[in-house]
Order: sequence, then structure tokens, then C-alpha cells
Amino acid sequence: MKMLFATDGSEHSERAAKFLTLLNWSPDDNITVFHAAYWIPFRYDEEFYLGTLKEIKKEIATRILDSALDILKPVKAKISVSIVEGSPELCIVDSAADADMDMIVMGSRGIKGIESVFIGSVTRSVVINAAKPVLVVKTPISSKSGKIKILLATDGSDYAQTTAEFLCSFPFPDNTEVTILNVIWSNIFDIPARFVMAIDELIKNLEAGTKTMEFTSSEKIIAPVREHLNKRFENIHVLSKVGDPSTEILKTAETIGADMIAVGCRGLRGIKGMMGSVSRNILTHAKSSVLIGKTER
Repeated sequence: MKMLFATDGSEHSERAAKFLTLLNWSPDDNITVFHAAYWIPFRYDEEFYLGTLKEIKKEIATRILDSALDILKPVKAKISVSIVEGSPELCIVDSAADADMDMIVMGSRGIKGIESVFIGSVTRSVVINAAKPVLVVKTPISSKSGKIKILLATDGSDYAQTTAEFLCSFPFPDNTEVTILNVIWSNIFDIPARFVMAIDELIKNLEAGTKTMEFTSSEKIIAPVREHLNKRFENIHVLSKVGDPSTEILKTAETIGADMIAVGCRGLRGIKGMMGSVSRNILTHAKSSVLIGKTER
């Protein structure tokens, strides 16, 4: 596997680096520790001040990479470094594409609330524009269970299936636990429960029949994903929930104590990329790390 690990020297980046040390890397894997040295000219763009700023940034960039390399010492993969000048969100995406990386890993400050809608973070921009999967590390892996817990949300799409396949190629420890979740958006979901109980027997029967068909359909969606993951993981659970996908995925992740949520993404570009979708809702509001899978079209 070829991975681009983007770091800015923050505690969030160091947390992502520590996560990488928990994985079963081999000498055949390659990790590039990447930093984009971004400078903004002074108001008075005089050569002396601009040159001095660049030198400072270069010195800091070297220290940032050294800090990440120190954390990654236990990793058995081949490790290289890269420093480029430019806007981080553009440089990370372009460098990953040019080097044909399999994925991008980066830390996140986890901005919440109204700010997450209007403030365009580097992480969000990379997730939207990258052609390959992006792992956003938010919190440290829990040490209570001694294993990594993953929640894989699937809707039966090619994007979800590709994300499942990617998980199988990722160097997770052998005792990693995977929960496959399919959220059903029921045809009667918008009928308040207190009114359902009050309606006649015909509607009650319709409700029961609808639930049966929906859960049968959910089982069919989960089955091929589970079959594929069985080749790689020994500890697999399956769940079907009814409700809003974003809400149920986030609730389930907290309930099972997931260290990571894996969801597929259609990889929207431009203004559409800033619109609300399940994957972006998860990325914004999840307390755990998030793996955004991609399918190139």
C-alpha cells in the first residue's frame, strides 16, 4: 500500500501518526510523510521580508517532518518525506494523485456546529476533491478493548462495496472488529408512532409487511459485504436500523464504541461538494475517526 500522510505539526497530526503505528505494516508498504509549506506575503512585499519568511517556513517544515518521523519509528513500512510550497488543500490532493497513492491520512480538529458549515477546512477540502480514500483521524484509538473497532455503513451501492474492499486491503491488526450497518429509510418512517398505534388494522398490517420487506432487503444488502469481509476479518457483526442514515450511523458508532466509521462517497466536486450528504454529515459530526471511501468514475 502507498500512503500519503499529510502533517502540519499539530497535535491532531501527531494523533494521526500514532494511529499509523497501530497497524500491521510490511516492508512492501510505503508511507510518504508530507508537509505543504504555505506562506502569505507581507503587506509590503519586499524581497528581504519575503525571503526571511520562506526560510523560517522551511526550517519549521523540517522540524514538523522530524516530529512525525520520530512517532513513526516503530512502523515497518518504507518511509519517505516530501515538502512542497503551496496551499495545503491543493498540494495534498495533487501530490497524492501524481504519486498514485492508495489513500491519504490526516488529522482533524473536528470543528463542530455552525462553523463547520461556513469554514472551509483543509481536511474537508481534501476529502471532497481527492480521488482516493481519505482517513481523517479525530480521536485516539481506545485502549480499553485492546482492538480497533470499525463501523462500516453500507447502502448496497458501488461506493459502499468499494469501501468494504478497501478495508480488506488495509493493514488492520488481526483482532480488528467490524460491524456492518445498513440503515433503512422506511416508506412509513414519516408517520409518527403515536398515530400508527391509533389507526385501523389494515394500516397496522401494512406497517408490519413493510418492515418485513425492508429488513429482508437490508439483509440482502449486507450479505455480499459480509461475504467479502469474511475473507479478511474474523470478528464481524451485522446490524439493520430504521431511520435517518446520518443519525443512525452516528448513534450506532457511539453505542458500539467505534474507533472508526467507514462510509462510501460519490466524490462530488465544486459547489455540489459542499452540500450536505451522509458522508459529509458523518465527517463533520463524528467523534471517532472517519474513512471516506471513493470510487473513481
